[in-house]
Amino acid sequence: MTSTSPPVTSPPPPARTRLSRGATVAVLAALAVLATLIASIGLGARDISAVEVVRILLDPDGQAYNSHVLWTERIPRTFLGLLVGAALGASGLIMQALTMNPLADPGVLGVEQGAAMSVVIGIMFLGVTGAQGYFWMALIGSGVVASLVYLIGTRSQVGSSTIGLVLAGVALSAVMSSLITLMVIRDQAVYAHLRFWSIGQLTGRGSILDEILPFAAVALLLALPLGRTLNILSLGDETARGLGVRVERARLAGAAVAVLLCASATAAVGPVAFVGLVAAHCSRMLVGPDHRWSLPLSMALGAVLLTGADTAGRLVLDHGEVQVGVMTAAVGTPFFVWLARRRNLVRM
Repeated sequence: MTSTSPPVTSPPPPARTRLSRGATVAVLAALAVLATLIASIGLGARDISAVEVVRILLDPDGQAYNSHVLWTERIPRTFLGLLVGAALGASGLIMQALTMNPLADPGVLGVEQGAAMSVVIGIMFLGVTGAQGYFWMALIGSGVVASLVYLIGTRSQVGSSTIGLVLAGVALSAVMSSLITLMVIRDQAVYAHLRFWSIGQLTGRGSILDEILPFAAVALLLALPLGRTLNILSLGDETARGLGVRVERARLAGAAVAVLLCASATAAVGPVAFVGLVAAHCSRMLVGPDHRWSLPLSMALGAVLLTGADTAGRLVLDHGEVQVGVMTAAVGTPFFVWLARRRNLVRM
């Protein structure tokens, strides 16, 4: 009688493997943010040597023109770009997690255009001025449009809620973009003020950093603890309820944070599409679907993407700049098409 030996099984991976991988990715993300910060401060349409940049940072000279360029334009602009990019990255990932839609993004779903249209209405008819006034109008507009997109998209007869949400967002975004253009070109003063903001720009916006910082910072702090809740919601409503989560309240809270993030970013620099889409998917590719890791990583990648695109936009032309909204669209549109063709590549 022959004895059969038990099948040989490979030992489970060490418990710290994922933690080690996450820590490695976090370090690399921090280095990427630092590199982007340095490049954004050091590079621009005006050629300032690295030695001169270091000298100005260590010993500011308010009388020198290069010092003026760095301290009043590039440095505030860089930190504003990092802040707005982080907000858009977090907003995109939260929207994708809540809707279970891999194509969700504040720009794709029309939320940014809703915020922008509300700001234009506030300027033209209510006399709203300043970044804080922009924020409250953007918050109203983004909240209304997010609700409309959800109601229309989930009730459409197109085969899936994923496609329904995208179609509803694209349709509403197109309508609002046309209305924004119509309203702005009829008022020369408003047109002069918003002609670049309406397509997304960081140029000349560094001065509003201190006004928008409290709103964006609060939104980012509210977003960070959502990772565990988003993980539970991704298991399905019944499972989430069984684990003690009040699903409707959790989704509403998550959506409110996403809208708050989007409103902060749009009030600061105007509508900038695809940052949240690209950052969210790249973060999941790197650390997997665990939102406790992918959410903060999406913030970092969004900051790198937006600030890097802004820096590249300063260098593309010999004279002048390409607005950051155009640069992110140039990167994000091919990514969106590729993702739409291979939506199952990244698991939600």
